[in-house]
Amino acid sequence: MQRSEKIPANPVVEWIKSIAIAVVLFLVLRSFLVQTFVITSGSMEGTLLVGDMLVVNRAAIGSRVPATNIRIPGYSEPNLWDVLVFDPPHEETLKLIKRLVGMPGDTLEMRNRALYRNGQVVNEPYVIHSNVADETHPWMEWQRDYVTSDMDRNAYSPTRDTWGPLVVPEEHYFMLGDNREQSLDSRYWGLLEGWRLEGRAMFTYFSYNKGSYRPFPWIREVRWGRVLDGIS
Repeated sequence: MQRSEKIPANPVVEWIKSIAIAVVLFLVLRSFLVQTFVITSGSMEGTLLVGDMLVVNRAAIGSRVPATNIRIPGYSEPNLWDVLVFDPPHEETLKLIKRLVGMPGDTLEMRNRALYRNGQVVNEPYVIHSNVADETHPWMEWQRDYVTSDMDRNAYSPTRDTWGPLVVPEEHYFMLGDNREQSLDSRYWGLLEGWRLEGRAMFTYFSYNKGSYRPFPWIREVRWGRVLDGIS
């Protein structure tokens, strides 16, 4: 009997298969396990600086299947003081990163820049303050619907530095920036639904002084001390 000869593989086809597999693996990794995030504003200084490039753990708290409302459960829950990436309610195309300071069921209040949780002042060593006058903003009117029952909603007038007490409802979270007077956060755009959470920031894989006027700052202005630095 004549033995059939093995037809050699077409190298072009093999390359296409390899590329297709690599793309699929990248999309799975990017969609469900980890993602990258670049800091473009100063709202989280001094924890995070403009030009920091982060690795975000999407598997930790679960992630949405792209283009659907299906959410894959994570292996942990969001925790107080986590630095989280999320899809904000006021902007459809922008991802933000802030610190989680209020859990479902918490009562939150701020008095002259001091944060209180369930009646106790919160020690916030990560927060920086700036010499900026307090302000009111029409966006803050949403807070009236969540003040405690002993508050007069009609007389309630929140400011950036003094507001509450507010009760965080189930399946919602309260997010604040560490650069407290320079952050557009839950004080303005409201409570964050749990399904909007994207992942927990883990570490900085690269950082450079993005605001430098020197040529090629990504080479000449690298912040080596922040490379592979954990985020807490």
